[in-house]
Amino acid sequence: MPVPDPLSIAQALIRCPSITPEDAGALDVLAGALEPLGFVCRRLRYADGGTTPVDNLYARLGSGAPHLCFAGHTDVVPPGDRAAWSGDPFAADVRDGRLYGRGAADMKAAIACFVAAAGRCLAVWGGTVKGSISLLITGDEEGDAVNGTVKALRQLADEGERFDACLVGEPTNPDRLGEMAKIGRRGSLNATITVDGEQGHAAYPERADNPVARLVRMLAAIDATPLDDGSRWFQPSTVAITSVDVGNPARNVTPARAQAFLNVRFNDRHSGDGVRAWLDAQCRAVGGRYTVETVCSGEAFLCPPGPLSDLIADAALQVTGRRPELSTSGGTSDARFIKDYAPVIEFGMTSATAHKVDENVAVADIEALTDIYARVITTFFVRAGAG
Repeated sequence: MPVPDPLSIAQALIRCPSITPEDAGALDVLAGALEPLGFVCRRLRYADGGTTPVDNLYARLGSGAPHLCFAGHTDVVPPGDRAAWSGDPFAADVRDGRLYGRGAADMKAAIACFVAAAGRCLAVWGGTVKGSISLLITGDEEGDAVNGTVKALRQLADEGERFDACLVGEPTNPDRLGEMAKIGRRGSLNATITVDGEQGHAAYPERADNPVARLVRMLAAIDATPLDDGSRWFQPSTVAITSVDVGNPARNVTPARAQAFLNVRFNDRHSGDGVRAWLDAQCRAVGGRYTVETVCSGEAFLCPPGPLSDLIADAALQVTGRRPELSTSGGTSDARFIKDYAPVIEFGMTSATAHKVDENVAVADIEALTDIYARVITTFFVRAGAG
């Protein structure tokens, strides 16, 4: 049985310019590495309304329990100004012991590591597993996340697929491999506050209703009122005022409408509906005509420390000498969908250069993460009595 090389797979994936929602051959690279190991690969293609169709991959080896799933994404953010890169962002060059390219950290190298780790375990086990190993890989994580993991999970559940545990390969380590694993994530809510008034002459404010002044008071109240002081596993919730827009080119005219955009990252003491109600209460206290529109892209969630987090932490400690901090920091990930189907933990590469110019990871970390994943796979099945 061929044992895949993680560096070669990572380079092949990076050389596919799979900027969301384009696949650019990345899923073919994965299928080409997984099928010789015995995985059955399926393309899952979804389109929502007028959105661009997205290809996803579900690959499974085995048919019984226990079932360990690895989840990730092959789509990447755009490279930005290519002239600012020290080389072609999709060349996957190795220089001075580091692999460069868009997606190296987030998260093509981690996907390659899991494929290689599975291959090494299967080589020891004679090509079979007493249970199931699968990979659920989307091309929609860096975008709207509507035609990827969320729909694949629903379809697979309808077909009777069940996962006992899931490992997501997001770049969770801030600077060094083994520093951090994610056992949950904050919720994220985008809000638009629109305040309506009456246009008028700036010299006669009493004859108009200036919405800007009311919006400023609303935002001041929101900014000055903490949502909470944190919880056991979460930092305090935060509100970021990201834009204030009036669209008024005249300095001697008060406008008829003013808008503000906010992003709220909330912990497990709140829900999206609760945050919306809180924003509405702050605005209502100021009064006047206004609307609050919100879109919640994910609720806060926590997978409490237990066997799965211990499994990752023990493996990382054995390989790196560091026991990862269990954290819920950072942005959202597809784990927010997976947590409804199975216990989930996130652990992958370092995140220091993710989404940046000259994104890169250490080649030594690719080998180390492959070793960590192989230990996770082996111990998972041994503990389940399948090894």
